Amino acid sequence: MSEVLREDKTPFRGMESIPVPVWIAGIAIIATRCLGVVLLVNELGLAELMNFVHRSAQAWDSTLIFIASQLIFFIELRCAIALMRGHNWGRWGYLAAQLLVLIYMFVASMGWVYPEIFSISNGSDSQVVSSLLLQKLPDVLVILLLFAPKNSRQFYR
Repeated sequence: MSEVLREDKTPFRGMESIPVPVWIAGIAIIATRCLGVVLLVNELGLAELMNFVHRSAQAWDSTLIFIASQLIFFIELRCAIALMRGHNWGRWGYLAAQLLVLIYMFVASMGWVYPEIFSISNGSDSQVVSSLLLQKLPDVLVILLLFAPKNSRQFYR
């Protein structure tokens, strides 16, 4: 038993070499995504959440968008772990996922694509754009933590 406790099996070896902005960004990605799921379940309740999943499975287009949203969720979590381990593809994958989400939410909010499962409904186009940018502001800040500081950029070289 003592041999098991002596082995160092931490998932992030060399944590002292990870820059603080990268560490904060990785934890922020994981925390916001998991907290978002908890808040969604709390807001909808289990019965309404199951009803949402059932309604999403009624048509092919809404099913594909629902599955894509789940894939994006897991891709973001995987990218967060990868970027904290020093893999450059983790931060680029997170950036690509955020751009894809931003484009879909903009197109769906403007009413150019159906179904509008993940859209923002406001009055005018300028209100939709400002609401969308405000909703994505935490993700923009995380991206800035990954790409702007010099020690973050050096960590991925």
